[in-house]
Amino acid sequence: MHISILTLFPEMFFGPFDQSIIKRATDKKLITIDYINIRDFAADNYKTVDGHPYGGGVGMILRVDVVDRALQSIQKGHTILLDAGGRPYTQKKAKELSALDHLILICGHYEGVDHRIRSLVDEEISIGDYVLTGGEIPAMVLTDSIVRLIPGVLTKPEATVHESFAEEPLLEYPQYTEPQIYNGLAVPPVLLSGNHKKIDDWRKSESLKRTKNRRPDLTS
Repeated sequence: MHISILTLFPEMFFGPFDQSIIKRATDKKLITIDYINIRDFAADNYKTVDGHPYGGGVGMILRVDVVDRALQSIQKGHTILLDAGGRPYTQKKAKELSALDHLILICGHYEGVDHRIRSLVDEEISIGDYVLTGGEIPAMVLTDSIVRLIPGVLTKPEATVHESFAEEPLLEYPQYTEPQIYNGLAVPPVLLSGNHKKIDDWRKSESLKRTKNRRPDLTS
């Protein structure tokens, strides 16, 4: 997979993407990531990428012409605007995007983006009902969640099968490791029983119970 990230701050990605699973995927040549600095496509000597909103208002708006030139400089792909007003991001969407060959992520900034930028993208995605200073962190979230689903990236791909939201909109069941008892809290006996049918039934039951308690909206 090739991922192109349009951003005003490409240096923000160098630390997070130089570690762990993203780095291993890059080293294995399973993914390539390039960063397009939106400011490089400004038309004036001041590298202006934003403007005051027509009609008045607080803050600065990212210009449509600058973003359009940045997009035209790269090969076409599935283009996403990271925006608080986009559709909520889900594990299902991550799985869908992991099958693409070329993904383009546009990181908004300032007060917002010129509404006409939305006509240049395939979809808009939000990672939650809150506002960040820019789209760089959401772009990291999407990249991380997508890359780990690409075949060959994880050494144990089965790890993604039973995790939260993988097959059903349910939270993952509780998991335990050594020690068996800690501060009076013991590992459930069923997990020590060796009876795989009972363990599987317990995990399904706990997954449903945990979801109803913590995320009742997923079971309604």
